[in-house]
Amino acid sequence: MTGLLLVLLACEPSTVRQAPLDSEDTSVEADTDTDTDTDTDADADADADTDADTACATDMVRIPAAVPYCIDRYEAHLTDQSPYATPTSGTAANRAGAVPQGYISQTVAALACDNAGKRLCTASEWTRACRGSTESLYPYGDSYDATACNDTRDTHPVVELFGTPTWSTSEMSDPRLNQLADSLDPSGANADCVSEDGVYDMHGNLHEWIADPAGTFKGGFYVDAVLNGAGCTYTTTAHSVGYHDYSTGFRCCADTN
Repeated sequence: MTGLLLVLLACEPSTVRQAPLDSEDTSVEADTDTDTDTDTDADADADADTDADTACATDMVRIPAAVPYCIDRYEAHLTDQSPYATPTSGTAANRAGAVPQGYISQTVAALACDNAGKRLCTASEWTRACRGSTESLYPYGDSYDATACNDTRDTHPVVELFGTPTWSTSEMSDPRLNQLADSLDPSGANADCVSEDGVYDMHGNLHEWIADPAGTFKGGFYVDAVLNGAGCTYTTTAHSVGYHDYSTGFRCCADTN
């Protein structure tokens, strides 16, 4: 019961902003020496092989951990389905500007990742992507910034919608909750809520299921991203894999190709 009550507290979301585009600057230096040219060609071939071995899908980010892996750049939605309904199946996708899928259980989230050729992230993968190589407390650094992520809604949406709620499954899964003003933000809308590697919304917006058979979600959401741990350490373990409410979302990971 304590874990469920922790999910039910409230704060006010950050201003919606446009996520920046990623860019990459590369250059090639010519060499006139024949032997050096041969070495350069060999190095280029090796680099090409490395790139091929570590490539990620275009909607994912490569995390350069001890064992590199790929993670969705944005919180996931389901193709051809309303993000405000409780899903029983689907295929995961992610892109900037899409409304991420709430109301989802870990069981369905895992199926959706699998249908997309991906999988749910492990706890260590999720945490590394959030904290970066420097192990910062928040995706954006060690000091909390109330304007960076969507984690500060003052009024609880269930209270706003129902007045005196019973906290029943039907109330907690009402599709209107994430459509209230100043509630759920589109993926990537908070431009400063981004990790070192370019992964968005890992703090606040929606809880994110990870691959734990006991049932665990991470990161907090737009009502509370504090009570179960600060920033990237936020972890809820009070629910089964079949649990869902308006606050539960997900993203996928994958092995490098």
